[in-house]
Amino acid sequence: MKINELKQLADKDLREKLEQTEEALNNMKLNHQVTPLENPMQIKAVRRDVARMKTELRQRELVK
Repeated sequence: MKINELKQLADKDLREKLEQTEEALNNMKLNHQVTPLENPMQIKAVRRDVARMKTELRQRELVK
């Protein structure tokens, strides 16, 4: 997910998206431990998306 897309989301929507993405990341990690994923780089991409969302939320907190 791009930063521009994150900036357009409302706080509530961004928090929901973050929660869903973190859950998906945890499921991916667990599944990867049991049976390896075809593309393990997906974990890296999702982890970075989570970081982007957290960064955007933190920036919004500091502005208020």
